[in-house]
Amino acid sequence: MGADIKALRTRIKSVDSTLHLTKAMGFVASSKIRRATESMNRSREYSKAVSTIVDQLVSSPECRKSPYIKGNSGHTTKLVVIAGDRGLAGGYNANVFRLVRQYPDAEIVAIGKRACDRFGGGFITSEHFTVEDGFQLSRELCMEFMNNEFSRLGIVYTRSISVMTQQADIMWILPLEKKEGQKAAGTIFEPDELTILNTAIPEYVNGKLIGCIRESFCAEVLARRMAMDSAGKNAQIMIDDLQLQYNRARQGAITQEITEIVAGSGES
Repeated sequence: MGADIKALRTRIKSVDSTLHLTKAMGFVASSKIRRATESMNRSREYSKAVSTIVDQLVSSPECRKSPYIKGNSGHTTKLVVIAGDRGLAGGYNANVFRLVRQYPDAEIVAIGKRACDRFGGGFITSEHFTVEDGFQLSRELCMEFMNNEFSRLGIVYTRSISVMTQQADIMWILPLEKKEGQKAAGTIFEPDELTILNTAIPEYVNGKLIGCIRESFCAEVLARRMAMDSAGKNAQIMIDDLQLQYNRARQGAITQEITEIVAGSGES
């Protein structure tokens, strides 16, 4: 009986330590949510503004000559895979990697520690990925596309649908496609539409890239907050159950001791 009580006490202390850890990580995630959400919203606005201009240019007949629209003779898919810098975020990273498995022959550019651990190389952090990092990567990707090193570019990221829902998704960036129903605007571009489009594409790719990274990070902290809340609740339930078992074990031990004492008194 004494051994059972000691084992229960040890398990309660262990689960209680886990509870404190999940609470601490939940607080850290909560403190990042507001900043991450604001950053995500700003990047969405920037991406939307750049996309509006590019959509107008893509609708121009002159721009159909651009290799960014016609595509190239390559046959390789390149994916920029954005995963988390840490674990303990529920299915956040697993959902991203599950989506990537649908493209087994794709070349990977990893962003985030978990993605780098999985695919090698890349950028070790997604939280601190800067606009300058984005410009560097975007220029490299555009140059590789122009050199026929790959024929299709996509970004695997996680959409932040709501506080409760995050979804891994893929956004295809290159080659550009004219949106259905999109008409050429009456805007006059100097020196000409084709030159402006080809010059603007690295900025466009960077806008999409930064937007996906900021959205993925926001989804990550939301997923971690939910995962830690769930883990904390489960740990508290386990502690309550163990505490009940512990109290019963102690009560049984005390009752046994009293019984032995009474029995001993009767014999004397």
